[in-house]
Amino acid sequence: MSGDKPETVPHAFAGRRWLLPSALIKELDSDAPRPGRLRRTARDWVVDFSCFLMAVFIGLLGADTLRQEDLPAGYAAFDQVLGALSCAAVWLRRRWPVGFAVAMVPVAFASTTAGGASLVALFTLAVHRPFRYVACVAGASMVLNPLYFWWRPEPDLPYGWTVALASLLTAAVVGWGMVARSKRQLMLSLRDRARRAETEARLRAEQAQRLAREAIAREMHDVLAHRLTLLSVHAGALEFRPDAPREEIVRAAGVIRESAHEALQDLREIIGVLRAAEPDDTGRPQPTLAALEALVSESLDAGMKVALQQRVTDPAAVPASVGRTAYRIAQEGLTNARKHAPGTEVTVTVTGAPGEGLSVSVRNPAPEGEVPHVPGSGQGLIGLTERATLTGGRLEHGPAADGGFEVRAWLPWG
Repeated sequence: MSGDKPETVPHAFAGRRWLLPSALIKELDSDAPRPGRLRRTARDWVVDFSCFLMAVFIGLLGADTLRQEDLPAGYAAFDQVLGALSCAAVWLRRRWPVGFAVAMVPVAFASTTAGGASLVALFTLAVHRPFRYVACVAGASMVLNPLYFWWRPEPDLPYGWTVALASLLTAAVVGWGMVARSKRQLMLSLRDRARRAETEARLRAEQAQRLAREAIAREMHDVLAHRLTLLSVHAGALEFRPDAPREEIVRAAGVIRESAHEALQDLREIIGVLRAAEPDDTGRPQPTLAALEALVSESLDAGMKVALQQRVTDPAAVPASVGRTAYRIAQEGLTNARKHAPGTEVTVTVTGAPGEGLSVSVRNPAPEGEVPHVPGSGQGLIGLTERATLTGGRLEHGPAADGGFEVRAWLPWG
């Protein structure tokens, strides 16, 4: 289904519209406004002309029986006039199916030559209207059949057989019309089902794209926030200590250059994933638990006070997804501590064993003095909570008893 212009007819009938009834095309084109009334299709002309010929043929058969009946003077001519008008009204059956069928009940009772038009009217009503309308009109016709044949009996058939055959013919016409209506309803239901399937497929694709972009956004935050915070720390040191020894300035400038290079590299990899429309991590090296020591060393080089306590049984056996989540939790905790509690000593604790799970804790005491507010705070913790939940674990964060801040997480292992 196109997002700008809705489909009006299923693709299978796009080139064969002349084979469909105009009423069905109107239903299929319900989303597209059409001024006025739909014109008959080639199929409609064939069907209408066939119905007209059938009504005329049955009317002519009925006209032959008028000679054998003892009718009042001039009634035979009146019967034939009603029959001719009824046959002509067959061409209006699509516009007023209910009115035409209701009108034909008394007309068919009064005119033998209108019998064919009455059957066409009943068939049209069964095709175009629900069963309750058909039941009322067909029931009235069946009730009048015994009275009609008592008034105008068939000379060649017994009265009981005549009534039974007339009722059977009425039921057959109604059944035929109901079958045609059910086929049209089936076609419309298949059209609606196809449209719903296309809509659901589009929504699933949009949802998958949104989830992929959210995952990439979380990855960008986790990676770039850490790099840019290091840049901010070293740039701030150069700004507030212009008289620092040349060795410190050179070292800080080197860290800024390396951090900027790594940030650009990470950004280039993430943008490459976006351009390639590949939300997965294929082709990009992902950190694991083994990279935690390098992360702490990088923070120490940036001037932070970090203590790593790692008591993990067989770190190499930690699943890659669990280790990557633990790394991101520690990385976000160090980034937050650098932004909100500069100068404090951060303690990173990682413990766990197979079957017990992996516990990660990042804790820092309360900062000394006033710390300016950092815009956008809290978004990383929200992303980490989602990441931990996706792995089957949990994450908690909040103020500690001594005024500091602690991030605690448990991840399944085993």
